[in-house]
Amino acid sequence: MGTDDVRDAVLDAARAAFHARGYVRTSVKGVAAAAGVAPEVVNRYWNSKEALFASAMKLPFDPASAVPELVAPGLDGMGERLTRATLELLADDETRDDFIALFQAGASATKVARGMEDFIERTIVDRLVRVVRVPDARLRVNLIASYLVGVAATRYVVRLEPVASMPEDDLVKLVAPTIQNWLDPTRPLLPVKPAAAAKTSGGKASAGKTSAGRTPGGKGAKASSRPESGKPATTKPKPAAGE
Repeated sequence: MGTDDVRDAVLDAARAAFHARGYVRTSVKGVAAAAGVAPEVVNRYWNSKEALFASAMKLPFDPASAVPELVAPGLDGMGERLTRATLELLADDETRDDFIALFQAGASATKVARGMEDFIERTIVDRLVRVVRVPDARLRVNLIASYLVGVAATRYVVRLEPVASMPEDDLVKLVAPTIQNWLDPTRPLLPVKPAAAAKTSGGKASAGKTSAGRTPGGKGAKASSRPESGKPATTKPKPAAGE
């Protein structure tokens, strides 16, 4: 088997594996076995699973290598840069045609989208979030990756209007602010619960107060018809007139 034949066999095996099992569950060792070569042969051409995925899926660039460029300018504008980078993955004609061919061949749309989502999540978003050091990092990564892949697939694969034909700059303006909010460590994902009702002075409610805020027996309190013992009160008869 010649060099080109080996390379093609590995890429075919990798493409099938990534679509069938997704990015996370696919291993270089498994791809090598399916291609009938040793793992060392795969590593000779691609030094990481990320690079293998990028080559097998015909991505226009290795997204992992783009992380430093996305991070370097800082947090400000990162949502826009990440949105544009994701859209570029499927904007490439060869990459998009490959995805469409998979759909036409009967590949599950869910599996294809999930493979791309896993890849973007692990190789790009996960690294960005670690650099930014946001709270709830895992949840933010899931939200960002699923949102971006959903928008990209809607635009380039499923081609739903008006997203499909919308100018890229307009689409970025709609999507990027949401991504920016999820990347911002000062913004909680969920609204902060309102503080508990303010306590009375001293931090504790005065003992013995009724719901109306008055103490029993105090001014304005309603007199009890029974004494504390619980026995009926006895009333002395009034003396007759003239006695």
